[in-house]
Amino acid sequence: MLLQGIMIGLGGFFGAISRYWLGNWFITHTSSQFPFATLTVNLIGSFLLGYIVGAGLDGPLYSFIGIGYLGAFTTFSTFKLETVQMHASKKWKLLAVYLFTSYTFGILFAFAGMCAGSV
Repeated sequence: MLLQGIMIGLGGFFGAISRYWLGNWFITHTSSQFPFATLTVNLIGSFLLGYIVGAGLDGPLYSFIGIGYLGAFTTFSTFKLETVQMHASKKWKLLAVYLFTSYTFGILFAFAGMCAGSV
């Protein structure tokens, strides 16, 4: 139990830092209103979580990568906040594209990751 908590904490530390760095990269390299940083981390996270589940990873390594790293790297709360902000500012096309892309490709990436991991 203690080892699992330590692995989750360490993974979360590195996942949060990775998320921060990637978010800053998008801020400095894009000027779009579309939330590419959130979409990118969530799609990468969907694929990687699918991959490690498909590969049958468990124990301390799953705690580190699956729960800790990917839990901190991906961001469901930011996705929801951005969705609400687009709705409030009546950016209907942007909102529709964001919702469609996030949900459709998130599920497809998770499925692709599971398939790739089970090979």
